[in-house]
Amino acid sequence: MDAQLKDVEVERLAGGNTTIGEYAGKVLLIVNTASQCGFTPHYAGLEQLYEKYRDRGLVVLGFPCNQFGAQEPGDAAEIAAFCETNYGVSFPMFAKIEVNGDHAHPLYAWLKAHAKGVLGTEAIKWNFTKFLVDRSGTQIERYAPMTPPEAIADDIEALL
Repeated sequence: MDAQLKDVEVERLAGGNTTIGEYAGKVLLIVNTASQCGFTPHYAGLEQLYEKYRDRGLVVLGFPCNQFGAQEPGDAAEIAAFCETNYGVSFPMFAKIEVNGDHAHPLYAWLKAHAKGVLGTEAIKWNFTKFLVDRSGTQIERYAPMTPPEAIADDIEALL
């Protein structure tokens, strides 16, 4: 796994820190999430992908973000309850972060630098932007918020 990516520290939604290195050797689907977004139903598709492919090495990582329309206003307990109650989310969720601007989380700074958006832009445009990272952390694909999780299944299969 890319040394920079491996060393990025993240805070779990339930508390406590880890690094992305915990998931070394796995295919990662990293998503900025929100509970009150038109794309919030993507949680169901993300959970389905996780359940289908986790035994083969996929890990979905959810990062709540309140930067787009203030659509993730809750605290950690509220976010966790929402995800579990409404979508049965069992994949790892992390503390709320910023994905753009001066306070963008280092993980998102790395992702944006390695997988540009439309017309070469780096900025995340909205909630549920998805990044698929191969086992070595060298091949990164970026998907727009409107791309449903099931549309990524073939790309995941190719990396597993």
